[in-house]
Amino acid sequence: MGTLSTIKSKLPSLSKGQKQIASFILTHSEKAAYMTAHDLGTNVGVSESTVVRFANELGFEGYPELQHALREEIRSKLTALQRIELANTRIPKDSLATNVLLSDAEKIKSTAELLDKTAFDAATDALLRADKIYILAVRSSAPLASFMSFYLRLLFDNVVLVQTTSGSEMFEQLLHMTPKDVAVGISFPRYSTRVIHAMDYARSCGASTVAITDSSDSPIAKLSDYALLARSDMVSFVDSLVAPLSLINALVVALGNKMGPEAEEKFKKLEDIWDEYNVYAKNS
Repeated sequence: MGTLSTIKSKLPSLSKGQKQIASFILTHSEKAAYMTAHDLGTNVGVSESTVVRFANELGFEGYPELQHALREEIRSKLTALQRIELANTRIPKDSLATNVLLSDAEKIKSTAELLDKTAFDAATDALLRADKIYILAVRSSAPLASFMSFYLRLLFDNVVLVQTTSGSEMFEQLLHMTPKDVAVGISFPRYSTRVIHAMDYARSCGASTVAITDSSDSPIAKLSDYALLARSDMVSFVDSLVAPLSLINALVVALGNKMGPEAEEKFKKLEDIWDEYNVYAKNS
């Protein structure tokens, strides 16, 4: 049960002050999730300690835990306009660039600390064994798929970047998927229904599935054999996908490392081709 559903179910048994808090959160969840306990209490006319007791009543150890749960629940529901409004209140304009950069750095650090190394290693092994690797992503996650596809194609000749503007086109490109293939789905809030449906189709074909997403509660994580989680966040109307990009970078490097001499030989041939056809500018 989600946090908002839990609040609704407990509403009749709450005290008067706690009911005021609950009512505000249910009506203005996108604002409440980014308020301190003090600010929330002041806004609804109760004490900070009442807010803390409210969090305890819901089963949380404290208010920060409730706040985190609310943020996770609403992130996939916020409209672009709501994101802009929240960013205008959260990020001081005189230090905007620094705040965004430091926030991105923190997301990478957190991703590294929480990485499931067993799932990561299993995902690389599945990609190495695959007959074909299908990479699925749309909208703001599409550049992540392009980056991953570019580097995997240097290592393998069986990579399919599913590029589409409609659901029907996506399934046409997945038509010949088999149990020997691997589908890599990439999606972050707000989750794409096209990628969710494509991952579901991949499972129905018996293919292995790898999800690159933000949470084990993500719709594509639930459809995956291996879920690789990367912290993401919203920065105004922009999706911060620095940590997912870093995770994909680590995945590609791990694949090259496991290939060993085979990868070295491929890059030796590539360097010869690049040099012969003047692909890159030479240092003077």
